[in-house]
Amino acid sequence: MRKKVGYLGPQGTYSELAAIKLAGDAELFSFVSFPEVFRALKEGRTDAAVIPIENTVNGAVTQNLDLLQETEGAFAIAAYDCKIDHRLITLRGADAGKIKRIYSHAQALGQCASYLAENFPQAKLIATSSTADSIDKIASQEDAGIAGVQCSREGYVLSDFNISDYPNNLTTFLLVVRGEPEEALKMRGEYSGASATNSDRVFFSVTCRHEVGGLSDMLNVLCAHGINMTEIESRPIKDRQGEFRFFMEIEGKLGQKAVEDALSDLKDKALSFKLLGCY
Repeated sequence: MRKKVGYLGPQGTYSELAAIKLAGDAELFSFVSFPEVFRALKEGRTDAAVIPIENTVNGAVTQNLDLLQETEGAFAIAAYDCKIDHRLITLRGADAGKIKRIYSHAQALGQCASYLAENFPQAKLIATSSTADSIDKIASQEDAGIAGVQCSREGYVLSDFNISDYPNNLTTFLLVVRGEPEEALKMRGEYSGASATNSDRVFFSVTCRHEVGGLSDMLNVLCAHGINMTEIESRPIKDRQGEFRFFMEIEGKLGQKAVEDALSDLKDKALSFKLLGCY
């Protein structure tokens, strides 16, 4: 039976490209928002979800960090770095000098901010639910969108070049399944883009004591066990002003003694700990 995988739609989004790469043999379902993607996973309407977690230009996709943290039984088993190739899209025959409105996802608008400021200082920037959705907002020759190079449509024209401010623009997507870590890792072989063997990154969250040295105690644990941290991101804890949760990614494999010892020590020292993925 084919797996059901959710992603942020509509068709043509970078999320769909990542979903095809990570789970191309699955049945793909598009949703209108990331909360809906996670809700479908939690309720069992899908078996997995493909979500962007970080971009090399804009940093972490914080909404998805929060959703991954809040969704019980969600665990990432594979990752994919997707090349981002943003193109300006207009109705055929539109005059760039007369563009008054530019639509796209907030992440794309931010990734093209310098280009837009220089070339369309007069245009109003309007956020949409996805890059592909921006095309549907183009109602006249005074409108434009930012969408992926894969989003060609009859009657529309894509710019000849990538308008992202940084040419080496990558977004990391995670394949998230429903299940506790040990159970989830056994599912790797069920998805075409996931390695059937153990991977080399471990992803987790911790909260530390709100006191001097609280975070450094966490970091010293990794250092003491010779573990290299590859990513750290802080997010405010809701309803607890001034306190933060830290999302960390480390090099290593679950089952390795140094990794298991480090995670055990972190659990002992942290106020809270949650294993979020291994990929």
